[in-house]
Amino acid sequence: MPELPEVEVTRLSFADRIAGAQVLGVSLGKPLRWPLGCPPDSLVGRQVQSVRRRGKYLLIDLEPQGLLLMHLGMSGSVVFDRYLPPAGKHDHFELQTSLGNLRLNDPRRFGAVVYAEHQADAVALKLLSRLGVEPLGEDFVLADFQRELKARHTAIKQVLLAGEVVVGVGNIYASEALFMAGIRPTLRAHLISRARAAKLHAAIRQVLAEAVHQGGSTLRDFSNALGESGHFQLSAQVYDRAGLPCRLCETPIKRMVQQQRSTYYCPQCQTF
Repeated sequence: MPELPEVEVTRLSFADRIAGAQVLGVSLGKPLRWPLGCPPDSLVGRQVQSVRRRGKYLLIDLEPQGLLLMHLGMSGSVVFDRYLPPAGKHDHFELQTSLGNLRLNDPRRFGAVVYAEHQADAVALKLLSRLGVEPLGEDFVLADFQRELKARHTAIKQVLLAGEVVVGVGNIYASEALFMAGIRPTLRAHLISRARAAKLHAAIRQVLAEAVHQGGSTLRDFSNALGESGHFQLSAQVYDRAGLPCRLCETPIKRMVQQQRSTYYCPQCQTF
């Protein structure tokens, strides 16, 4: 599943190129997770103002009004180019503009493109209002993070994945951040000391920033809007390294399953 770094890398790969483009047409394929929510032709003539991100959603601002919320789901990716081949069976949304065509390919169709009048209307609030703070933004404050952890009695890995305390720390990056902070994934969040929570806070920022710098992780078929793959997985400390020696202490990396998600950790380095 594309996680926050992959979504941010995707945004960066086409946001500047589509800014200022006029919408010429909209094409839909098979139904996605949710309906578009407006007649496709109603978007024609509007202008793309900017492309932002909130959690794992791409927010495409339109002028004079309107907002497209795009989610890549489990297997989605987008491409933006002036010249694209004919749409295939897994191409389910295409925004045709004066500067190029933005196409969503999603084999499993868990992604979505949803129209809202603005970010404060009911449609957008339903999707965005429960999301936690952005981990790479100024609102990710240590004291608030420590307080939120103290209020939760579930395993710290599950707290991170839930996205209500901090948004976008998906499976790969939760495992990596917990390793960097020396925290066992099964430790209940309220038992984490303030000092260790500070390490985790810093680790989340560092891991996600490095993942964005490396173009995200390509485990199967992720690529950005330019068709470029990510490379973070090549430098992962624990993720998908079960049985291999820890890069720090050479203890074999362990794998466990938490709520049907694979978790990787070092039993020697993650003792807290």
